Amino acid sequence: MKVKDTMSKSLLCLAVFIIFLFASLFYTGTIDYRSSFSLFDSSTLSKPTPCYTESDLLKVYMYDLEMKYNTGLLKGSHYNAPAVTVETLPKWPYYTGLRKQHSVEYWMLASLLYGNDEAVRVLDPESADVFFVPFFSSLSYNTYYRHGNDSEVKFDDALQAEIADFLQKSEHWKRSSGRDHVIPMHHPNAFRRYREKVNAAIFIVADFGRPPPTVSNLRKDVVAPYAHVVETFEGDKTADPYESRTTLLFFRGRTDRKDDGKDRQQLKDMLSGQKDVVFEAAGISGKGVNESTNGMRSSKFCLHPAGDTPSSCRLFDAIVSHCVPVIVSDKIELPFEDELDYTKFSIFFSREEAKKEGYLLDQLRTFPKERWLEMWGYLKNITHHFEYQYPPKKGDAVNMIWRQVKHKLPAAKLDVHRNRRLKVPDWWR
Repeated sequence: MKVKDTMSKSLLCLAVFIIFLFASLFYTGTIDYRSSFSLFDSSTLSKPTPCYTESDLLKVYMYDLEMKYNTGLLKGSHYNAPAVTVETLPKWPYYTGLRKQHSVEYWMLASLLYGNDEAVRVLDPESADVFFVPFFSSLSYNTYYRHGNDSEVKFDDALQAEIADFLQKSEHWKRSSGRDHVIPMHHPNAFRRYREKVNAAIFIVADFGRPPPTVSNLRKDVVAPYAHVVETFEGDKTADPYESRTTLLFFRGRTDRKDDGKDRQQLKDMLSGQKDVVFEAAGISGKGVNESTNGMRSSKFCLHPAGDTPSSCRLFDAIVSHCVPVIVSDKIELPFEDELDYTKFSIFFSREEAKKEGYLLDQLRTFPKERWLEMWGYLKNITHHFEYQYPPKKGDAVNMIWRQVKHKLPAAKLDVHRNRRLKVPDWWR
């Protein structure tokens, strides 16, 4: 029965393709019968929706880890129970500050339990393309290490050690040295003790600001967006959005940062007090989120300087506020960049350029209104790619992440196959 269904879908896809090809030839002039009759209205002709079958989906085997390694962290310290199911999945709390920013691990797990448009959970590991490790390393760090005492820090370390040991004993891990395993490590300090023991795996990261290139790099890992903290601007439908946004440039955040984030203080000294600029040094709070929401929605441009690492949640808050991001960083890597051209909706400055007295503001004040309106419209069209939600929706953040994982597989499989036959590993380096 399955063979017949697959053949039917294949024949349907072939028929749609032939119709689309004929229509394309018809309208490019290769075949021209328009003088005798009109089969289609060219204004409505569009690319047909692809015909998807289950074989097109990324097949993911998810390890059945006890809840203390993942969703149990949402239920209270040291909570444990059997592996989570779609029936026992707790909701992500409405507001959890920094924890929400790095919650990608939750949405990936939830999407496998519920189902999504890019990946399907398989129960037979032999049929899997990749193996998902549902360890909430970011939430563990934020729960036990960031604000914990010595015993809680040791508990976070113990969870990391247990996961690393579990994986290295797994037959599925041994077959590929972990290259076909997916491990979320979105917080820059997540899984910090044992990363090098599992560094062949595909990591889901925010950026590459902390780990060395031997541990995490763009060739094998996936950059995922932060979960935005401000609410999405659903009612952004003013007749003249450019004129209605009376602030030129907006920034609200901490200025006491490390590394490249030290630029924030210098930018504050340069930009504060300008008549069309709002630059506020502040942390995250309920009131602060509301002020950031209002500020971004009433601003043309939103400043995104590097924090302790090249990226921060502020970029994605700006995107869902339809405030054109002004990105100041020499090292930032961006989510989904093989599919999205960020120059269509963002402006980029090097650190050196941004710190030239008056340069950044001069560029923004002379930025063409028509170009800004194009960027504003583009932002509205791509906002859905940065939404984490349950149930997942087509093209949302978690679907985009699974698609990115699929894009990493050819390189991972090449490494696996080469290592199975090489006598001298990586002889060419």
